[in-house]
Amino acid sequence: MFWLEFKPSLATLVVLLLVSTFTDVSAADPADCPKIIKREQWGALKSTNVTYQVMPVQYVVIHHTATVTCDEMPICKNIVRSIQDAHQSMNKWSDIGYNFLIANGGNVYEGIGWHRVGAHTRGYNSKSIGIAFIGDFSEELPTVKALRAAGKMLRCGVALGELDPEYMLYGARQLSATASPGDALYADIQDWDHFDASKRL
Repeated sequence: MFWLEFKPSLATLVVLLLVSTFTDVSAADPADCPKIIKREQWGALKSTNVTYQVMPVQYVVIHHTATVTCDEMPICKNIVRSIQDAHQSMNKWSDIGYNFLIANGGNVYEGIGWHRVGAHTRGYNSKSIGIAFIGDFSEELPTVKALRAAGKMLRCGVALGELDPEYMLYGARQLSATASPGDALYADIQDWDHFDASKRL
């Protein structure tokens, strides 16, 4: 029979391996991932330059935006757009600096997104995912919904192959001269899985 005589070439085997690999990545359980508001949904401007990361990345850096908080999508969209505008027009960056932003309502907003280099922590942008909670969390924590969304986001990243299963998590203040992610939130993330207390400025 024909199938007994078939001898796949090396190129064919490579293609089959790649298909198998990408099938496994895309098969991540949707239950692991929170609702993500895509760039086109919040009205993102086009990035002027895109640099890709080597997956999976080893670090996660938690920030706060030091803006007002938001729950409802129309208000959150405006805040995310204003952050992108500030990053592009004032900082002269190619796009919004964070990979993702999380609102108190529990929605996650796609910033620069997965496997793209952001501009949130000098020296770590190419090898980390920057997640920013929308608001100022110096004195109070994000909502339970927002914190749960962050946990799902991290599990999602591992399931998709974007984050190393042994990733290390930091507050932005551990890696750069900033008050971010605020005293209250920074105290909280020290109890999260994968938090690395070894780094201090």
